[in-house]
Amino acid sequence: MAGTVLLIEDEPNIVEALTFLLEREGWRVVSHSNGQDAATVAAQVMPDVIILDVMLPNKSGIEILTEIRANSTTRQRPVLMLTAKGQARDRAAAKDAGVSVFMTKPFSNQAIIDTVKTLSQ
Repeated sequence: MAGTVLLIEDEPNIVEALTFLLEREGWRVVSHSNGQDAATVAAQVMPDVIILDVMLPNKSGIEILTEIRANSTTRQRPVLMLTAKGQARDRAAAKDAGVSVFMTKPFSNQAIIDTVKTLSQ
């Protein structure tokens, strides 16, 4: 078993596609779509890797990442941040918040698989 991925994403098509892709590779995928309590869910699930969208309802991915990094339980969890906005200021904000890897949409399936595998090691 490859481990557990927490997918924090509100776009159903992306959730479905990534869940299919990762489960096919042996990962257990837990999905969550609301930014409001996403950091709490991360602490409860304790995934091997967190995939986090930048734009979510009720709270931004940057705010969630900041909460994840502030919590001693989740501080060390690797976070792959996905965004449709790849501007330099978004990358800088994610880096400042402690992102492990930043990836823009659209992304290749193989890039997601390779990145999740690398982050889980």
